[in-house]
Amino acid sequence: MARGFDIRVDFYFEPAGNSLSFAAARRRSQRQIKRFIPMLMSGKEYLQSIRDGRIIYIGKERVKDQTTHPAFADGARTYAALFDMKSDPALRDVMTFEENGERYSMYYLQPRSQEDLRRRNRAHRKIADFCFGLMGRTPDAFAGNLTGLSMKPEVFDSEPGGSRDNLLAIYRHIRRNDLFATYAIVPPQGARNKDYYLAKGLPQPALRVTAEDDKGVTLNGMKMLASGAAYAHEVLIGNVMPLAPDQLKESVTCVIPLNLPGLTLWSREPFNRLGLTRFDRPLTTRFDESDCMLVFKDAKVPWEKVIVHDNPGLSRDIYIKTAAHVISNHQSNVRFGSKLRFMLGVASLIARFTGARDIPAVRDTLGRLAAMEAGYNAMIDGQIEACQPFDNGFVIFNRRYMYAAIHWAMENHSQLLDVVRELMGGGQFQFPASIDVLEDPELRELFETFWTAGDFAAADRMKLFKLAWDLVGSEHASRATSYEKFFVGPAFAVRNYNFVNAPWDELHAAIEGFMESYGTGERAADKPPVHLRRTS
Repeated sequence: MARGFDIRVDFYFEPAGNSLSFAAARRRSQRQIKRFIPMLMSGKEYLQSIRDGRIIYIGKERVKDQTTHPAFADGARTYAALFDMKSDPALRDVMTFEENGERYSMYYLQPRSQEDLRRRNRAHRKIADFCFGLMGRTPDAFAGNLTGLSMKPEVFDSEPGGSRDNLLAIYRHIRRNDLFATYAIVPPQGARNKDYYLAKGLPQPALRVTAEDDKGVTLNGMKMLASGAAYAHEVLIGNVMPLAPDQLKESVTCVIPLNLPGLTLWSREPFNRLGLTRFDRPLTTRFDESDCMLVFKDAKVPWEKVIVHDNPGLSRDIYIKTAAHVISNHQSNVRFGSKLRFMLGVASLIARFTGARDIPAVRDTLGRLAAMEAGYNAMIDGQIEACQPFDNGFVIFNRRYMYAAIHWAMENHSQLLDVVRELMGGGQFQFPASIDVLEDPELRELFETFWTAGDFAAADRMKLFKLAWDLVGSEHASRATSYEKFFVGPAFAVRNYNFVNAPWDELHAAIEGFMESYGTGERAADKPPVHLRRTS
C-alpha cells in the first residue's frame, strides 16, 4: 500500500458540476496565509458544508438538499445549533482545547491526565444534555473513536496492511477542519456467509475491495448502519465483527467523504414527515438523526484514506488494542446518563400531572428510578476516578466500568420505558387528535373545561403526554429502543467484553486464599479469623 502523507487540509470529492465544497473553499482561502489556522465551524458554516452533492435516497426519491428536505431539515438545524453552541466563546474552555497555539474541539483531546479525562467528560455532558441524550451520533461519538485510534498508532504498523501515517493524517485532517464524522462497521444482515453467494454465482452484498491500482482501491457492496450519515461530513468504513482469515478484501478500513463518487446513501423511512408538528412530536422533529445503508458501486478510494487493507484480524483489533473502544464508549455512557435524567424528569412530571405523585406506590417507583439514575451516573464518574494508564503516556477511562455501564443500559432501557408507560396509563389516548381544537372557540371552551385537571391546564397536560409518548411509544421511540440494544453489538458480545475485562485472577485468589486458611479437620477455635484484602 502506498505510504500516507501529512495532510494539512484534505479534500472532499466533488462531483462534476458541483459547487466548490466547504473544505475546498477553506483550502483556497488558506493559500493566502502561510500556515493553517484551525477554525471552529459555526452552525451556518456547517449547513453550507453538508450541501456537497452527496447522493441520498428515500425510496426512489433523490434528496436534493438535506438541509431543506422535510425529512432532514429539522435534524440539520439541530446539528447546526450544536455547532453554534460548541463555538460559543462563553463555552470556550469547556468545548475546546489549545495545542501548540491552535484550538480544537475538546472531543479530539488525547488525554494525558485524569483532568484531561474530566475535560472530555464535561464536553460530552454538555453535548448530551443539549439533546437530552436522544442522539447517538453527535460529532463527539466518532471523534472519541478516532482519537482513541490515534493514541496508539503503532498498532497499525504491528502487522502488514495497516498504515500509521494515514491514520494520523486523517486524525489531523478531521480535527483541524472541525468535521463531523460517523461510522459504518458492520456487514449487512443476510450477507455474512460469502460461501452461499459464491456457490450460487451471485454478487456478494458485503462491502469488499474489487480492484486496486497505484492510486487506491475500488469498493463495491454495502455497509451498515451509518447513523447520522445524512448530516455528517465523512464516514469510517470498517469491521467491528470478526472476519474469517480468508476475507482479505472485506477487511478494508478507510475514512471517506460522504459525497464520494460511487457512494449512495439509502435512508430508512424518515420519522419526521411533512405536516408533523413539534407539539405532536417534539423529540422526533428535533432528534431524528437518520440511519443509512451505504451502497458502493465502483467507488474509488485513494490510498491516503485507507488505514487497513488485506488483514482481517487487524481490521477488528484496531478498536480493542488501541484506546478507541473505551474512549468512544465513555461518550455513549455519558449520553445515556443524560437520557436517563430526562426519563426520570418525564416520569416525575407525569405522576405530578396525574395527581398520583404522592401515592406511596408511585413514590416508591420514582424513588427506584432516582436510585437507578444516580447509580448509573456514579458508574460514569467512577470511570474517571478509577482511570487507567495507557501506552505512550496517555490515560483512559476505566475500561471495565465502561463496559459494565454499557451492559446496564442495554439491560434496563426497555424496563425504564415500561415504567414511564405504566405511569402514563391510558393518558395519551384521552386527548384530542390535534391541538388545533384551540382554533375553534366552541371546541376550545370544551377542551379547556373538561381536560383541565386541578392546577394543570388542558394544553399543558396534552403537551406533556405528547412528549412522553414520543419518548416511549412513537416510531422514533421504537428506533431508539433498538439502538440502545444493539449499537455496541448483540447482548452476548457486550457480556463478553465484561467477561474478558473481569479480574478473574484476583477474584479467584481471594477465594483460594481463604480456603487455604483452614484444613479438613480443624475446629473453628483452632485458628484466628482471616481478614481478606484486595490483591490489587
